[in-house]
Amino acid sequence: MKKSTIAIIALIAIVAIWGISGYNGLVTMDEKVSTEWSNVETQYQRRADLIPNLVSTVKGYASHEKETLEGVIAARSQATQIKVAADDLTPEKLAEYQKAQGAVTSALGKLLAISESYPDLKANQNFLELQAQLEGTENRINVARTNFNNTAKEFNTAIRRFPKNILASICGFEKRPYFEAEEGAEKAPKVEF
Repeated sequence: MKKSTIAIIALIAIVAIWGISGYNGLVTMDEKVSTEWSNVETQYQRRADLIPNLVSTVKGYASHEKETLEGVIAARSQATQIKVAADDLTPEKLAEYQKAQGAVTSALGKLLAISESYPDLKANQNFLELQAQLEGTENRINVARTNFNNTAKEFNTAIRRFPKNILASICGFEKRPYFEAEEGAEKAPKVEF
């Protein structure tokens, strides 16, 4: 065999190994993004599962706060109807999902504000436990969203860097969207006493 033939075979083998290794690395990163998205959805589902118990507990003390209670239930219902698959995660779909979850957060804020008017409710053990679980879930949601954004950033960086950007383009890997701060989050809330 000629040296040039050996060199060509070696070059083809190196490119093939790089291609296989690069593709497998991108698949692994893509799966990590999907896993982190599942973790985000799991935490939002946990919050959605806690809401009916919290509403029932408050209902016993503040039944005339019907509008607020119905608002929480409606926001929860709307948020649980929006499903976004990890492999179909577009910026628009993520924004819609985030908007629905923001409506739940807002409705829960109103519900928890009601508790300030009811000393018996604030002393109720079930309410206190549910409130603590809800606060813990909100923290878990923030952690899951941060983990998702970090993993999506790693993936997006990998598919944009040369020479993997060529491989990513050929294999159809696309940039993943990020969770962003909600509109108006840059303004501090006004607190009055």
